[in-house]
Amino acid sequence: METKDVILSLRTKAGLSQDELAEKVFVTRQAVSRWENGETTPNTETLKLLSKLFDVSINTLLGSPQKLICQCCGMPLEDSIISRETDGDFNEEYCKWCYADGEYMYHDMDELIEVCAKSMANEHFSSEQVKEYMKNMLPSLNYWKKYMNLGGKEKFDEFKNQIIREFNELHIDGMPKVKSINALVGNFINLEYRLPNGNIVKFLDDRATYLGTQLESEFDKTRCFGLAANMDFLLVCTYDEKGENPELVIYKKR
Repeated sequence: METKDVILSLRTKAGLSQDELAEKVFVTRQAVSRWENGETTPNTETLKLLSKLFDVSINTLLGSPQKLICQCCGMPLEDSIISRETDGDFNEEYCKWCYADGEYMYHDMDELIEVCAKSMANEHFSSEQVKEYMKNMLPSLNYWKKYMNLGGKEKFDEFKNQIIREFNELHIDGMPKVKSINALVGNFINLEYRLPNGNIVKFLDDRATYLGTQLESEFDKTRCFGLAANMDFLLVCTYDEKGENPELVIYKKR
């Protein structure tokens, strides 16, 4: 269906006249008439209002020009499973299981792979086959993409090993040897640090993906080391349980 047909259909099912619809989305009746005649299409802000009014995605309003998939797990998206923001607006990047109530549900790629392997395995695809498929597919999705532009799984693994070596070469007192790192989402590990002048700063991007891990301190079992890296820098910090009282140990350009 084209946008004009979608709007006409939704308006009719809702039992609204053109005047009533126009009033609800703050336009004129003539504007609604032009939409339904195919002369114009609603602008971005009006599409958001129509999306909320009719409880359908903007993609649906536009006649489903895109085949949406969740940019975290790869699931095909329909309006019934598209995620929503805390204000109820659709977030057409993710499914409701990967993003809910304004929070990303998965911060570790390996964790997501394990979850998918359990739910997707069947008589035709074993758990190991699902894992292999997910390991090759997830790197192509926007949520995990930053490090996957390196040439596929083999190159990505090489990059991870290089990061591990660089962390270990820092020789930080009390930090155990790094053996593995995972893809972690910025807002999960983006701690606030207090500078000597009293200012509070963050060094990471909530929406970016990093490589990192958590390690228990060899000197103080109540403290952990938090590691994060990308193609530009290495970051090491320490903190108490649940990320409290963070202290920056090193922030180093690569």
